[in-house]
This record gives sequence, structure tokens and C-alpha cells, in this order.
Amino acid sequence: MTDTKPVRRLRTGAEYKASLNDGRRVWVEGQELGSVFDAPHLAAGIDVLAEMFDDQFSPEHAGDTTYFEPRLGAVVSRSWQAPMSREDLAERRRMIEYTARKTAGTYGRPPDLGPSIAMGLWAYLPTFRKKKSTFAGLSPDFAENIERYMEYGQLNGITCAESLTGPQNDRSQPLAQAASLLRVTAVEKGGVRISGAKSVGSIAAQTNEIFFTNLAYEGTPPEACIWGSIPIATEGLKLVSRECLSNPGADPHDHPLNHKGEEADQLVIFDDVFVPQDRIFNLGDQELVSYYGRTCNWAHWHILSRLAVKAQLFVGCAQLVLDILGTARFQPVQALVANLIQYAQTLRAFVLAAEAQAQPTEQGVFAPDIPLLTAGRMYSIQHYPNMIHTLQELCGQGLVMRFGRKAFENPDIGHHLVELLPGHGVSGIEKERVMNFIWDLTTSSHAGRVALFENVNATPAPILRTRLFNEYDRSAHVTLARKLAGLD
Repeated sequence: MTDTKPVRRLRTGAEYKASLNDGRRVWVEGQELGSVFDAPHLAAGIDVLAEMFDDQFSPEHAGDTTYFEPRLGAVVSRSWQAPMSREDLAERRRMIEYTARKTAGTYGRPPDLGPSIAMGLWAYLPTFRKKKSTFAGLSPDFAENIERYMEYGQLNGITCAESLTGPQNDRSQPLAQAASLLRVTAVEKGGVRISGAKSVGSIAAQTNEIFFTNLAYEGTPPEACIWGSIPIATEGLKLVSRECLSNPGADPHDHPLNHKGEEADQLVIFDDVFVPQDRIFNLGDQELVSYYGRTCNWAHWHILSRLAVKAQLFVGCAQLVLDILGTARFQPVQALVANLIQYAQTLRAFVLAAEAQAQPTEQGVFAPDIPLLTAGRMYSIQHYPNMIHTLQELCGQGLVMRFGRKAFENPDIGHHLVELLPGHGVSGIEKERVMNFIWDLTTSSHAGRVALFENVNATPAPILRTRLFNEYDRSAHVTLARKLAGLD
């Protein structure tokens, strides 16, 4: 009897890196790169992502990063898993928690988030199957394209960015942003031409493809009702990177987190880009554009799950500080750590509750409860700045007075630092490494950008409040209130 192992369709880190040498056009600090690897910040971030691919082959991480897909009869990346039960949701979350731990939660768009958008479309396949193109001369089969793309992603382990919002510009008029609105400019044989721009294309320069659509608004014209995905190297696609803020090449002691580079955001310009008809998932249908909220449900679950892991990291850092400073016996310090624990536990409770209340879509994919996710995301961003401040407060002057490895190794001053800066049971240089990590995580320029991104990424609180008001079914509560008040 032969023990046959299932086929593995998994990419190595080297294969992932090789896939980025495709002629893509990327600008950093106003200069076009010859290769994405020419920018140290991007290249160091790519190294981190490559490690994630290699971890798929590691016994320690294989269960978190891969799964067996019965439809394909192969082991594939868990990034592309469609959860067909509540148990599957918990299994899929293993990948989210893995990527969050790998990056200390600083990558808002790790490689497993983009595929969740593709899976979100697949979750509503029956609806897409009923829809047709409103453009004469081109009738792509939306459902067939979505199915084919899901299989392509699973079998090839591709990474993909997603960008749905437009660039920030004049918003004084309802259609003021029309100049940058992504739209169809021409229908050709086998596809369409599109022009416009998308903003905050996180990780686009470091990935294979980009998912795109427009956020629906009242009066969205048919030519702006498009959903699709194309390779980053597509002719006419231009990526303009924001300012990079990490410290690639720095001594890992001085910048334990930031020396690894970063996930960079790009302004994605579509300059007369051709989209083949087999990569089009909507063309002109206004109702499908409004499916943004439903199809991005798993992305919102991803955001909240990642923030829950990051909150646990804050608790771990806080306890490290207590250990090395010997401050655990002080009651005010205990109260600060308790606040961090409460935040972490609350986010975890929202995640687990949303999964427990998950319901299947028309395709049978289990979708976490939307109001619980919305409330959880709102709680996370409202309290995030205070959690950062709490961790900083626990560190005290440790974040204000940091010293690098070269200072400790200098023969004239190093011995003074060794004598003056030891912690409780640790050397001064070990204490400094902890403070340097917390600096990178909470206080550096990169940390500041991440904090701003979290607010936008989770969606600003006023918008979340409106969503919660509109999404939450209050009818049963009103019935009870009326009954107890004697109105019925």
C-alpha cells in the first residue's frame, strides 16, 4: 500500500521574488525604478514577504499558511481559502494571525488580504451569474471569470493588492472627483480601455496583481461601474509610491522592526490600460458596484483579526517592560497594563462573536456578522491611540533616551552605559533592544504612519457609526421596548 501525499501548489520565496521582475513601472521619491528591488524600503519588505512563502514549507507554519482544497485535489495557500463553515473561518483566521505575528501587525495589506476580495466575489457567484454587461459589443461572463480567477489564484499562489477608493481631491461638489474616477474609455475587441486612478494601493509595488473597482455613490455612471483584476506590469499602469519611513539596512539592535522595510502604499494611475474581457467581473451594472460592502466583509474581518493580534503584542510588550524595569508591583502600573488587556480581550471577543454569528452566503461561503465587525472596528480605532500612549507611558524615559549598539561598543563611553543602564535581571544593551523595538512599534515615523493608516484602513469612526446605524436590525429590540412600556 503506497502512502501518496497530495499535490502541493505552493510558491517558494524565490519564485515570488522572480515574479516581480516583470517590467512594472514604479516611482519612488520622483524617480522611476529600474527594478522594484532598487528601492531599499521596498526590497526589505519583499524579503519579509518572501519568508512567508517559504514558511509554507515549514512544519511549524504549514498548518497556518496552507490547506487542502478538495475542488482542486491539492494543497494550496490558505490566503485563497473560502470558508464553507464556521470551523473553516477559524482555520482561515490562522493565516491572518500568522501574517500579523510575522509583521508585528504593521502590514495592513499582507499577501492574504487581497485574495479575500476575490473570494468575496465568489461568495456571491449566483448574483454575478445573473448579470450581464451593459456595454454593446462586449459581454464577458462575470461568474465564469470569477471562478476562473479563484482557481488561478489558488493554483499559482499569486499575491494581489486591492484599491477601491479614489485619490483625495476637491470634494466640494458630489462629482468633483470625476476627473480621477476610474472609468471605461473605450470598448475594443476582447476587452476595454480604462483610465483614472486609485489611491492607497498598499503593497501594489510588491505584489503580482491589483483588484480594482469604484466605491458606489448616487449617480455613478455605467462607465465607472467596473470590477476587475490585472497584472501590475500591465502597460499603462503606473505606481507612484508615498514617502517610505522605515530604516532598511539599520542595525537590527537599533531598529528591530523597522530594519525589515515596510509595506508601501502607491497611487495607482491607470493611463489608457487595457483590461481583457476574461479579467472583467462587472461591466456597467450599477447594482453590482453596490456589493462592495458584502464582498469586502472578509477583508473587514481580516482587519479586525489583525488588530486583535497587534493588541496582544501590546500586552506582551507591556509585560516585558514591567519585567525589565521591575515595576510590576506598582498598582498604577498594573492598572495601565489592565487597560491594554481589556482592549486586547475586547477585540478578540468581537472577532469570535462575529465568527459565531456567521451565516452562509448564496454560494455557501460563511460570512462573519457585519454589525459585530463594524462595532469591533469602531472600538479598535477609537481606543488605538490611547493604547499606544499607554505603552509609551509604561516605558517612561526608556523611549526618550535610547542608545544604539555603536554607543555601547565605543571604548570611551560604552562602559558607562553598561554600568548606568542595566534593567532588572537584564543588561543595559538588552533593555535598550526592548525599548528600540517598542519605539519602532509605537513612536517612530513609520509607527506614526501605521497609526494613521489604521484609522483609514478600518474606516474612520463617523463612517462606521453611520454604517452601524444603517446595518443593525433594531426591530426586535423595539418590539420588546414597546411591550415593556405598555405600548402594545
